[in-house]
Amino acid sequence: MELYASSHSFLFKPKVNTFHTNLFPIKSTPFKASFFSPNHLTLTTPMNPPTSLSSNAFLEHNNGSTSTSAPFHSGIRVGEVKRVTKETNVSVKIDLDGSGVADSSTGIPFLDHMLDQLASHGLFDVHVKATGDVHIDDHHTNEDVALAIGTALLQALGDRKGINRFGDFSAPLDEALIHVSLDLSGRPHLSYNLDIPTQRVGTYDTQLVEHFFQSLVNTSGMTLHIRQLAGRNSHHIIEATFKAFARALRQATEYDPRRRGTVPSSKGVLSRS
Repeated sequence: MELYASSHSFLFKPKVNTFHTNLFPIKSTPFKASFFSPNHLTLTTPMNPPTSLSSNAFLEHNNGSTSTSAPFHSGIRVGEVKRVTKETNVSVKIDLDGSGVADSSTGIPFLDHMLDQLASHGLFDVHVKATGDVHIDDHHTNEDVALAIGTALLQALGDRKGINRFGDFSAPLDEALIHVSLDLSGRPHLSYNLDIPTQRVGTYDTQLVEHFFQSLVNTSGMTLHIRQLAGRNSHHIIEATFKAFARALRQATEYDPRRRGTVPSSKGVLSRS
C-alpha cells in the first residue's frame, strides 16, 4: 500500500498485482458466409484450415453442432406442378420464400380472391392457372387446384430440414374470428369446424371450402385444424380462414435458426405417408 499526498489530504493508493498467462490463448473463430452464394459457407478455425463447404457439408463436417447466425437454407424452395385430366387443366407454381406475388386465374372468381389471400398473407409467390368444366359446376376445378397446390407445397418443402414445422394463427375479419393450427408432419389429416350460414358466396358453393382444404391436405401431407371462434357473414368466415391458414403456413415453413438445418422431428425424418 502506498501513501501519497494531494493538495487536500493524504490518500492511500492500492497496489494491484496483475498476472498474465499464455497457457490458453484466446483466439477468435471467424465464420462467414460467402458473398457469391447464399448456400455456400466458409469456415476457418484454429484446428481446421480455411475450407469452403456447402451448408449440408458444413453440418456433416461439424456433426451438426456448430452455432452460427447464418441461415441453413437448402436452396430455392419452389414447387411447380401441372395436373391434366379430362375435367381440368391446372398449372401451379409456388415459391415459399417469395414476396406475396399473387397471379391466379382459375375460372372461379371467389377462389382467385382466396388464393390472393394465401399469397399476400403467407408472403408466398403463388401462380395458378386453371381451366375446367365450370359449366357443370366449380367442384372439379376447386378440387384439382387444391390437389396441385398441395403437391407443389410438398415439392417445395423437400426434406423439411430446419423449418419450424408447426404453425398457429387466429385471424379476425370484422365479426369473424378463425383459428388455424397446422403441422407439416407428413401425415394428412383435416379437422374442420366452420359454420358458414349461406350456401353460396357469389357463385361459389361454400361446401367447396372444406373440400379445398381436404384435397390440399391429402397431397401435401399436412395435419390441419380449422376452428371458427366467431362469425356470421359467410364471406368474412371464409376469407378469415384463408388468411389464418396463410399466416400459419408461413410460420411453419420459415426457418428456425436454432435447429441449424436439422429435421424438426425426434425420429430424424418427416416423411409423406
